[in-house]
Amino acid sequence: QVQFVESGGGLVQPGGSLRLSCAASGFALDAYAVGWFRQAPGKEREGVSCISSSGGNTYSVDSVKGRFITSRDNAKNTVVLQMNSLKPEDTAVYYCAVPRFRDDGCSSKEWGYWGQGTQVTVSS
Repeated sequence: QVQFVESGGGLVQPGGSLRLSCAASGFALDAYAVGWFRQAPGKEREGVSCISSSGGNTYSVDSVKGRFITSRDNAKNTVVLQMNSLKPEDTAVYYCAVPRFRDDGCSSKEWGYWGQGTQVTVSS
């Protein structure tokens, strides 16, 4: 059974850091790009970052560039989102997912295998 599990969320003060992990079981992550997404209350889900299957390319939305770093450890079948200089507007539930069609990579418009997400709250 395929299962994606996001972890590492929590409550942090503005300017703080969190390290989110995306772990997959029953699924070989190393063959896929992995995207991070977030959804804040009352807002639509948005893409935050993406890392290619090899880890050689990463992409981030402008709002997190220079603050969030995406990396992967294919040997451990995990992807990490290191979030620094957190802001209140980063508050959301964060999810990882893979492209529905593997070859679409980070440009995919369809994503699947969503986990339960992990809550990130940035507040003083």
